[in-house]
Amino acid sequence: MKWLLIAFACFQLSECLIRMPLHRGKSVRDVLQERGLLKDFLEKHPYNPYSKYVRPIHEDSTDATEPMINYLDLSYFGTISIGTPPQSFTVIFDTGSSNLWVPSGYCSSPPCRNHRRFDPSTSSTFQMSQKYVSIQYGTGSMTGVLGYDTVRVSGIDITHQEFGLSTTEPGTFLYYAKFDGILGLAYPSIASSGATTVFDNMMAQRLVDEPLFAFYLTREGSQSGSEVVFGGVDPNHYTGQIHWVPVTRQGYWQILVDSVKINGQVVACQDGCQAIVDTGTSLLTGPSYAIGTIQRMIGASQQSNGMAIVDCRYLPRMPYVTFTINGVDFPLPPSAYVLQESCTSGFASMSLGGGEELWILGDVFIGEYYSIFDRGTNRVGLARAA
Repeated sequence: MKWLLIAFACFQLSECLIRMPLHRGKSVRDVLQERGLLKDFLEKHPYNPYSKYVRPIHEDSTDATEPMINYLDLSYFGTISIGTPPQSFTVIFDTGSSNLWVPSGYCSSPPCRNHRRFDPSTSSTFQMSQKYVSIQYGTGSMTGVLGYDTVRVSGIDITHQEFGLSTTEPGTFLYYAKFDGILGLAYPSIASSGATTVFDNMMAQRLVDEPLFAFYLTREGSQSGSEVVFGGVDPNHYTGQIHWVPVTRQGYWQILVDSVKINGQVVACQDGCQAIVDTGTSLLTGPSYAIGTIQRMIGASQQSNGMAIVDCRYLPRMPYVTFTINGVDFPLPPSAYVLQESCTSGFASMSLGGGEELWILGDVFIGEYYSIFDRGTNRVGLARAA
């Protein structure tokens, strides 16, 4: 039976640590408030979902760069438009799912009313389909209808793009999300209701020079600078060699991890393990027994609320955690795997269900390694982020 990764949303400060399971612990907001840090934290990180941070692009550039806002190192989203004339929405560019959907005027659920809603009646290019869509996430869900319209992503106009218009968004999880919808960039095989993905249409309509896209994620709370490039890579955002890893299963961007080491000792994935590279997951997650070992070895103490706390005073003495992938070591320094604003571990245990023990290399990993997703040869490229 097909299952979907839990979509991630950001609450008022950010209760979006990862694609959370159904029962949640305390949020980052709660922890900061308990420690008396919330006011200063919010002052340092003002939020404006429609800000644009554009770097200069050479006139002869043929790829399309979409700036993204980094919200507290926990979520990354950019702006797209749908319809004629265009209606703007903020979306998560998510390599862990495949559907594009936004709230619609057909929806009266509180989460819809709290976000921008697409009004099909004002778009001269909108066409309704006869298909319905339903996506169940771990802490929220949406149901809706599928329609077609022109979608603009970073100056690229994708005509007759299939997308979801939510008609219900039950519960409160999506109410506080700092984005309107989700733009999935995984393989079409996991698209709900068989909807055609945005990047498949980009390729079919010959709107990108190369069948790949690449992510650069800023860290340490820097709002500006993050970007996704469609149809190419940005050499300014990585150093050294790009190491290519074959995709092992064309659903999520799934690859094989050879091992996980600390101080030269293999602590997980002794016989290799499957992992997905996922821009829509904030942390780096794995099976509970393996993550428990890592937490102990980095000195993190598990709290009753499910979070793992570290003493940031010992950051310089904490070990590197090294992921060996396709024979190449990708070390994560403590500065990458510790969320220093809250002094919490960037590792978390999570079972995805379905009998699979998949690791998720989320934003904690991608922030350290520029990540290229190549649909042409079904491989992932990793290089040290600059």
